[in-house]
Amino acid sequence: MTSETLWYANRATGAVCLVLFTVVVLLGVAVRLRTRLPGLPRFGTVALHRSLSLSATAFLALHIAVAVVDGYVDITVLDAVVPFVSDYQPLWLGLGTVALDLMLAVLLTSLLRDRLGHRTWRAVHWLAYASWPVALVHGIGIGTDAGTDWMTWLTVACVATVITAFALRTAQAVRAARQTPAALLHIEGAHR
Repeated sequence: MTSETLWYANRATGAVCLVLFTVVVLLGVAVRLRTRLPGLPRFGTVALHRSLSLSATAFLALHIAVAVVDGYVDITVLDAVVPFVSDYQPLWLGLGTVALDLMLAVLLTSLLRDRLGHRTWRAVHWLAYASWPVALVHGIGIGTDAGTDWMTWLTVACVATVITAFALRTAQAVRAARQTPAALLHIEGAHR
């Protein structure tokens, strides 16, 4: 494979990762909100979230492998897993490494969920919410397409959908918090 082919593959897998992980975040919020997707039962949304998470992780592995194999810039396996040690773009590459490390923690604990327990898994799973914006900043900072119109619009669309999903999730949490005291008072009153 030529260096030019690897360069295009790295750019393409980076853009695909942005889209896939955005959809994974949206599905994660949908699962938390107990939302059903049209044509799927609720467990179908959970299964789709898990399957797409693994697909996104596979694309991420491909993105990293292509970056390491491509000889145009010197990115080593160590640079890919240890943040901020690279000679090439240490800040931007380091942010990508931080995002990878957070996602690896989420992936490993998800695979060991039954052994770890729900509470531990859920605590670590929150790292996925931190990983997405860190990976986004990595792409903006190091991506060679970051200034192009198509990538700008793709990034804006991904950010807008994630912000909307978080706004819906936050609104649901606020509603639940407001309803909980009243519901508890109602239940306590019924038991007296």
